[in-house]
Amino acid sequence: MPAARRAVLFDLDGTLVDSAPDLCNAINRVVVDLGHVPVPLSRLREVVSKGGRAMLAAALPQLSDDDRAPLLAPFLAHYAQALAVDSVVFDGVADLLDGLEARGLRWGIVTNKPEALARAVVEGFGWSRRSAVLIGGDTLPRHKPEPDQLLLACEQMDLAPSEVIYVGDDLRDVQAARAAGMVSVAALWGYREPHDDPSTWGADHAFANAREILSTPGLLSA
Repeated sequence: MPAARRAVLFDLDGTLVDSAPDLCNAINRVVVDLGHVPVPLSRLREVVSKGGRAMLAAALPQLSDDDRAPLLAPFLAHYAQALAVDSVVFDGVADLLDGLEARGLRWGIVTNKPEALARAVVEGFGWSRRSAVLIGGDTLPRHKPEPDQLLLACEQMDLAPSEVIYVGDDLRDVQAARAAGMVSVAALWGYREPHDDPSTWGADHAFANAREILSTPGLLSA
């Protein structure tokens, strides 16, 4: 018999929060400092879930990887100064979090974003006391798609992986969930590149809106 669900874990950027505007602003501060023209948000949005290096590559394709590498630190520094200015919660997320709490289910965040930045975002949205756990990309030596972060979150909540659902908008989120032994949910409302095909990721479920997690029969009560 399947284990009862007792918690839901979420990726942060592209799953709970549309952070692309603030990330784009930080990227453009680096771009302008180098004497280049600011890049449009549309160019960066689809790669946000791939991380800072991918965003810098999209913004400055004319530079080599070696030339872009020193730009990561100033990008993160700019972002840390204004990381909850233009970011917003995705449609349906507030209802989902309220609904989970109303059902007595805990929720938490597992992200590849540096933990200090993730905590600042969580504080900016008033979630610090609501989130049961927060694991960042530098909390452990290995991060998603490896399962280590998800397993640590389970350990901190004193839950078995089979009692937890993981929701994310990237292939590596699904891979990490599967490796950890969790039910995986692909967040189709998040960031994807044109060539990304979530139907090939192997997720247990895929939803276009966060509210569907509440309304899908058996998902939260299996």
